[in-house]
Amino acid sequence: MAIPTPCEGAVPTVSNVAATTAVEMAEVTQDTVEEVNRLAQFIQSSIPKLAAFGLRVLIALLVFFAGRIVIKWIQRIVRHSFERSGVDKGVEQFVDSFLKVGLYSLLIFSIAAKFGIDTASVAALVASGGVAIGLALQGSLSNFAGGVLILLLKPFEVGDYILEDTNKNEGTVKEIQIFYTKLSTVDNKTIVIPNGMLTNNSLTNATAKEERQLDLKISISYQADLKKAKELILDVLRKDESVKQDAGMNVFVDDLADSAVVLGVRAWVKNDDFWPAKWRMLETIKLTLDEQGIEIPYPQLTVHMRQGHER
Repeated sequence: MAIPTPCEGAVPTVSNVAATTAVEMAEVTQDTVEEVNRLAQFIQSSIPKLAAFGLRVLIALLVFFAGRIVIKWIQRIVRHSFERSGVDKGVEQFVDSFLKVGLYSLLIFSIAAKFGIDTASVAALVASGGVAIGLALQGSLSNFAGGVLILLLKPFEVGDYILEDTNKNEGTVKEIQIFYTKLSTVDNKTIVIPNGMLTNNSLTNATAKEERQLDLKISISYQADLKKAKELILDVLRKDESVKQDAGMNVFVDDLADSAVVLGVRAWVKNDDFWPAKWRMLETIKLTLDEQGIEIPYPQLTVHMRQGHER
């Protein structure tokens, strides 16, 4: 018996809608199953690769951490050998810094080679880009060369007090690294100066010798007793425990300024005693001059007014 075809414009029956929905659901279910199967096949085929990659990453991490231990061990051996041989502290710090950078670079390069990176290609790439790398690292190379010159020429050593004349930085040298030098100031601040700046500019090494000259400026008024003031200041120098009595000391007229007679005071002290001695003597001289009635003037201007004659 033939199933009658619904005429155009006829309302679909419930059975027709149900049949259509069942067909669509069957198609969706089939597509989902196919997608799940493809995903399962992809995961199944990728598991060995992922496992191999994860194993290589784990081995690389183990090699890196083991390499860190070996590098620290090598650094410790080198430091101990330098200490036993009495090598300069700056040389020890520079070599230690250079050794650390070189060994870590070698370690990373070796790990990269284990991951299948063609080292020959990397070397060729580095060689071909040598000019660009040199330009990019021009400042770093200059600082490295500066560090080498500092160690060879020894304008200063670790423990010296230096004054960098260009930017007026000063402090005690604490470290001489591969690219920079660290200074410690009197108020315990740390100044980091590139080695290239220290070798390309002038600097003053205040502690190159065991003794340092103390140079003070003391002003007294024009009305004060000059000879008495000089004798009082000399007496302060003779009584100070830090002043080397056999090295010579001098108090002299340094300048006839607008508002005062400037006395120069020079004496020799040990480098370690320089700052305490300077601060202590300035205070002692001020108190002594005050007790003896000798005025330390401040800048002043004297104006003389003359009354005009009446006509």
